[in-house]
Amino acid sequence: MLQQENCGLIVVDIQGSLAKIVQQSDLFIDNTRKLIQCCQLLSIPIIWLEQNPKGLGKTVPEISELLGQTIINEKYHFNALFEDPIKAAIKATGKKRWLTVGIEAHICVYQTVLGLLSENYEVDVVSDCISSRLQSNKELALLKMKDNGASITSLEMCIFELMKSAKMDRFKEILAVIK
Repeated sequence: MLQQENCGLIVVDIQGSLAKIVQQSDLFIDNTRKLIQCCQLLSIPIIWLEQNPKGLGKTVPEISELLGQTIINEKYHFNALFEDPIKAAIKATGKKRWLTVGIEAHICVYQTVLGLLSENYEVDVVSDCISSRLQSNKELALLKMKDNGASITSLEMCIFELMKSAKMDRFKEILAVIK
């Protein structure tokens, strides 16, 4: 089970025109916004990644406006853990389990998930918060990530797992975000 105290969120490369041409782009971005808002309400640390922002563009405004003061971690490797500052930022949180979202599922999300797993982190891929240009690539990525040891979850499944109870402090605020 996900534990609020031991969990972080990694937002992978939701950038530029690519974010608008992946499968179910609007739904994917909306779900990711909801997850970020819920993580913020639960005080879950967020690692924000951008792949070659000069080439691909910045994070889409729908996401970047929520992340505000969060540090943007620029990267050039598809596996974010090949970037020493990102690896250090993840380690510095002290979290052992990472929710992972973003694009493209079969490239940067997939390789970053494998990087996390190779560093002995537990990973939960939020299936309705990842996408690729082709649905078949997203499906293949989910299959391979699961085969390599990642857990697959969804926006609502992971949020309710983190909350544990309707009596938790911010339940009504979080419910208002996801409904």
